[in-house]
Amino acid sequence: MNEQQVVMITGASKGLGKALALAFARQGASLALCARGEEALQDVRREAEALGAAGVLAVAADISSARDVEKFVALAESAYGRIDVLVNNASALGPSPMPLLLDYPEDDFAEVLRVNAVGTFLVTRRVIAGMLRRGSGSIVNVTSEAGSVGYAGWGAYGISKFAVEGMTETWAAEVDGSGVRVNMVDPGEMDTAMHASAVPDCDYELADPNDLTGVFLWLASDEASHVNGSRFEAQRFAADGPAPASASAEGNG
Repeated sequence: MNEQQVVMITGASKGLGKALALAFARQGASLALCARGEEALQDVRREAEALGAAGVLAVAADISSARDVEKFVALAESAYGRIDVLVNNASALGPSPMPLLLDYPEDDFAEVLRVNAVGTFLVTRRVIAGMLRRGSGSIVNVTSEAGSVGYAGWGAYGISKFAVEGMTETWAAEVDGSGVRVNMVDPGEMDTAMHASAVPDCDYELADPNDLTGVFLWLASDEASHVNGSRFEAQRFAADGPAPASASAEGNG
């Protein structure tokens, strides 16, 4: 990653989002962080500053709200002048334990899709315009194995990640050749509060989110400037390096 890049991360107060904020901080980036939980987000801000971030803007925001998105992005652009990298990490799991679709409450189903799919769209649409004007930028959407294979019991969360994968491919095709690239990363199963809610009886070892940031740092770098429309598995990347799990556009990735 280039020093002094401006990196925006949604859902940055815990789990993978926190790990990414601290990893980019160690690289000297300027950070724009958001999450719904103010207290935990400010804790991350202080940690990132202590690790050497060039600057840290931390804003409590709900990405499914167009008003909150506008506030967050406008504050980031005012503070830094631009956004070089966007990581769409924020997501909602829905009810836990996750019900089968037959029993899924309508309001909960709509809320998960509103946060995970509509929220990702709102943030991307607002940020990508500036990237296109400058002719450069990297957007990374966090997906899941449940977004490429339909698993019983993963309900709205899995369906929302199918939407994120389709959105990634569509954005990538629409901006191809512009200097902006849009990719996605499946971090795999991680030791996070969300996973504990999703699989409360988990009895196997889980990855540490702090060990899975390498692919995100790489996708933010000039080394990956040619990569667009690809899907990466973070745990495979950590073991084997930059080999995408798939490329959605011919000639990309």
